[in-house]
This record gives sequence, structure tokens and C-alpha cells, in this order.
Amino acid sequence: EVVDWSDVMTTVCKFDDLVDGAAACHVIDGVAVAVVRIGDNVHAIDDVCSHANVSLSEGDVWPDACTLECPKHGSAFSLTSGEPDTPSDSPRAGAPGVDC
Repeated sequence: EVVDWSDVMTTVCKFDDLVDGAAACHVIDGVAVAVVRIGDNVHAIDDVCSHANVSLSEGDVWPDACTLECPKHGSAFSLTSGEPDTPSDSPRAGAPGVDC
């Protein structure tokens, strides 16, 4: 079942608290979410890697590609779609609307 989160917003932090080009883990309703700021844009995806069960927010952000790299095995997840660059990995769900 696909859930439409487009009209649900949750404030997790102030925009200025986010470091440009970095990820931070925030827990929203018991779910760990990687929140990433790239310039004036904020992205949020599931913080747990689908392959290695580690925190994606501890990985590198690649602003030009708009991806977040798993610190354990290097698969990069799109911050806009959650899709991995390695087909064997499952996509990461976009988080419910996050407002910073």
C-alpha cells in the first residue's frame, strides 16, 4: 500500500540547524529519518540502509548527485526517490513531510 504523505508535515528542527551538505538523523513517530540539507532544499528518507541495516545519516552526502551514501557498503540512495544505485538494494521510503 502506498501512503500519500504530501499533506502531512512534521517539524523536526530549524532550517538553520541543518548543515549544508550533511545528513542528520531525526526520529519521527519512532522512525529514524535521515534529513539532508543541500543548499535551500531539505530531503528526508528512511535512515536505515536496506542492505546493511546501518544508519545512512552517518554516510556521505553527494550534493551534485543528490544522494546519500551508505557508510558500510557505499551504495548511494537518491534523496528524491529513495532508489539505490545498486539494484540489489531496496529503495528507502521517503519520510512523511518534513518541515524544518
